[in-house]
Amino acid sequence: MPHIPPNITLASGSRYRQQQLGQLQLKFAASPTHIDEEALAGETACALAQRLAKTKAWAAAANGIDGLIIGCDQTADCGGRVLGKPGTPENAQEQLRFCSGREVCFHSAICLLRTEDSFQQIQCVETHVQFRPLNDQQIARYIARDNPLDCAGSFKCEGLGIALFESITSKDPSALIGLPLIALTTMFSNADIQLL
Repeated sequence: MPHIPPNITLASGSRYRQQQLGQLQLKFAASPTHIDEEALAGETACALAQRLAKTKAWAAAANGIDGLIIGCDQTADCGGRVLGKPGTPENAQEQLRFCSGREVCFHSAICLLRTEDSFQQIQCVETHVQFRPLNDQQIARYIARDNPLDCAGSFKCEGLGIALFESITSKDPSALIGLPLIALTTMFSNADIQLL
């Protein structure tokens, strides 16, 4: 029989990550955390994603949440430039123009924290995305149709954003959406939690 703890919390308000975690057929609560997501001076995109994932998990624990807490964050870099959530159509247009015809590396970090003994695991999964060459009209039409303003890199790969790419390379195809499920399943196993 699978051993699954009664309290699992996703420290995120992202509907995309909630849908992903639902794939594992677990009962969980979502508890968004509000932290400063600014990069530190000289911090790489991967280090930033890992730090934010860990900070979100521990922030949830500090708010009195017990059990297993999943913190996650995603950053992207292209040519050494860290790409965040655009927030506005103008920023999204600029980001996608910058990524046109280039490879972007997405860093999807996850932290699994067990509050009873402070056992934690952190991992960052890389996904390499090769963008198609895009003109301004294509970019504007995409943004108007998919509204990717809350997504790092200005696209939704689970939506029309898939048409922006020539290729995707990753050990964990779920990572690009934001929650690396293969990595999470391995973390569960390391914590003596069997899903099957």
